[in-house]
Amino acid sequence: MKQLIKGLLLTLCVSTGLMAVETKAVNDVKPETATTFQTDIATQDVQIFTADNTDGKITPKSIEEAFMKEGFFISEHRDMNAPFVTTFKETSFDVYNLFTVYRKDTVRNLAVKYPKIGLFTPMSMSIYVKKGAKTISVAFLSASASARMMNIPEDNVEIVALGKSIATALHTAMPKGALDTVKYKMKKPTGDLIARATLDIAEDEDWEDVKDDFQMEFEGSLAPSGFILAGFTDLGYDFEENNITAYNYYDTYSICKLEVIYVVAKTHPEAGAFAPCSVYMYQKKGENKMHMAFPSVHKWIAAIGIDDKESIDVLMAAQKDFESILKKLTKK
Repeated sequence: MKQLIKGLLLTLCVSTGLMAVETKAVNDVKPETATTFQTDIATQDVQIFTADNTDGKITPKSIEEAFMKEGFFISEHRDMNAPFVTTFKETSFDVYNLFTVYRKDTVRNLAVKYPKIGLFTPMSMSIYVKKGAKTISVAFLSASASARMMNIPEDNVEIVALGKSIATALHTAMPKGALDTVKYKMKKPTGDLIARATLDIAEDEDWEDVKDDFQMEFEGSLAPSGFILAGFTDLGYDFEENNITAYNYYDTYSICKLEVIYVVAKTHPEAGAFAPCSVYMYQKKGENKMHMAFPSVHKWIAAIGIDDKESIDVLMAAQKDFESILKKLTKK
């Protein structure tokens, strides 16, 4: 039954044009000028790369193609304007897409030592054009900022290479673009930046059965609470194919709530750097425990200086709802 559900999900993705796209081998990608590009502005975690697009030649599709060329795996790429208009009868954008990507080589090289890698695998980005604007922007969490969340040293060679790879893809897609310096300052977080949960597995229980049953209940709990299952990434399959044996399984879910991104993006379109949110679930070999975590909305609020009540209220409500799902499912 579990495989049937996953199959139906994949069929839906194909029918709506949302199937993840495989990239060419990363070994074929040779970014010769990546070191000349600015990878981030150190005073802000969320980066916004903007280019003039008066002629309209830069599109979400051409940006996606640049990331594919650079060796990224495209998990999902969704036009959010249509659901904004359908659900809320208006939009502040001519273009607003949520774009989730990751580099398989980076994840493989970090996953064993740094199990929190799933917090940003895939990493989220927003591609947007404000109504009437002649520019196009891509917002993303810098590689160094994501590394801090995942307890990976910022100078780790894989993290540094990831930052350069993102910069190369953006400059390929938007040759005359540059990073924007935001007007707000990051705020001190008022809560934990990562929300965590665990599920104990009895020694006499079959971990595969526990995983399948839990994930079926989890997926079934999303829609009644207003959440959308925007994607599913079986990292464990790729690990197994590449002889990485540290985990029984490692899955990540991409979860979002349409109302949240609609409300927050009106004042902070760069909030797409956190949406959809990645939720990881893994079990290490030799352990009788499932680990789960996701970046909390306190990170959103702190990183992009959110201070309007409407945005904070909708974010905190979503956080409470999602934590309630995990609490209910992990309670025995």
